[in-house]
Amino acid sequence: MKPLVSVIIPIYNAAPFLKETLDSVMESTYRPIEVIMIDDGSKDSSLAIAQEYCSTNQACKVYSQKNQGVSVARNNAIRKAQGTYILPVDADDKIGSTYIQQAVDILEMQPNVRMVGCRAWMFGDADKEWELPKFSHALLARKNMIPVTALYRKSDWEKCGGYCETDIYREDWDFWLSMMELGGTFHKIDEVLFFYRITKGSRRTLAKNRKKYIVDAINRRHPAYLKKYLGGPLHYQRSWSKFFNFFRKETIVGDFQDWQEGEIIFSRRNTLRKYKDNVCKQFAKPNILRGIIYGWFTPSKARRSYEYAKKLGALTPAPIAYKEVRYAGILRDSWYVCQSSECTHTFNDLINNPTFPNREAILQAIGRFTATLHQRGVLHQDYSGGNILFNQDGTKIQIIDLNRIRFCNQLSIETGLKNFERLNIDKEALSIMGAAYSEVMQIDAQYACDYIITHRWKKHVKQGITNLYE
Repeated sequence: MKPLVSVIIPIYNAAPFLKETLDSVMESTYRPIEVIMIDDGSKDSSLAIAQEYCSTNQACKVYSQKNQGVSVARNNAIRKAQGTYILPVDADDKIGSTYIQQAVDILEMQPNVRMVGCRAWMFGDADKEWELPKFSHALLARKNMIPVTALYRKSDWEKCGGYCETDIYREDWDFWLSMMELGGTFHKIDEVLFFYRITKGSRRTLAKNRKKYIVDAINRRHPAYLKKYLGGPLHYQRSWSKFFNFFRKETIVGDFQDWQEGEIIFSRRNTLRKYKDNVCKQFAKPNILRGIIYGWFTPSKARRSYEYAKKLGALTPAPIAYKEVRYAGILRDSWYVCQSSECTHTFNDLINNPTFPNREAILQAIGRFTATLHQRGVLHQDYSGGNILFNQDGTKIQIIDLNRIRFCNQLSIETGLKNFERLNIDKEALSIMGAAYSEVMQIDAQYACDYIITHRWKKHVKQGITNLYE
């Protein structure tokens, strides 16, 4: 018995073309086939057309879902499919009558082939052959030359996790890369058997305006494949990727791979991502001068953060890894990743919030913690509200943003007291911290409090944003 082929058709506002597409599928010389359609929340008569077609064609089935995008629709359809082989067809395209038969024969005879495509013709707002280049892994890493309508095994779809449902442009390219990561190759039938409709609002046209987004997504999801065939990541000037990567050197210290994964929790000059139980900080790209300095003369911020965290131990979230990327020795990108802290609050939560639970005890604890840092010769040169973490009752305090830490044999009392200057909080709070600090350091409490208040950060005063007298 010949294997069943499931033709997968996601539908969204395709009423003018859907019947023509279905007719081309049903004219296939190959049997057995089934057609699984998913209407993705169409606002036109697409669903009604599909239902009517199914009423006279037992091989066709249609389901509906709220609008979630083509990847979700394809995946949901494939989950319902019973076929050994899958052929996705968009709801406005067409296939040749012998396409499925020829493609099945190839997959049956050549287990090393992952998917089978063919030559393609553009129609609609165009009328010409779609010039698809000869397949190679290196070229697939730079651009897609495989149309979405290619035949593959359902088992391979399962192995690679299906179509990505979060990166919504060029999901077919992304999927083919996932398939190729399983090993094997692509076979193109040397005959025009796929007909691709071109319209002004087609997804292929729209995707051209999403270049940066697409490249970033491909880099994020397929680093190993790109490394193998391009020597590194895909660049925005995609044709130059292999050349640029010749000069690229990547350094990773520690055990971590998911540098671009996770939810963005902060994005300004630097970007913070939360991924599982880790926080990854991507530092802003340095200018050329700083890139040379960090590349040749001083450690990068990422490296300093990692090495300083090793020295600090429990005073900061545990370090996991850091990564540096250099071109011709010049630092271009860097990341630092650490474990998520148990401390859920920052010092900023105490500012202008006199009713914060356990506020006085927490301020005292921060004062003592600061003294402990200084006794160990640790001077955090950006000791500001966002870089001091504490838990709900103040029994655990940690510091972050470590690249500007200085380790000293001994700190003067005045240097230590001046370290409070960036904590833009009210006078009473500064006095509470100062008193706790002085007790640990065994210095006069009044002197400590007066010095801290007098040497508040001049930038806060100049900008009129000081909370000192509130």
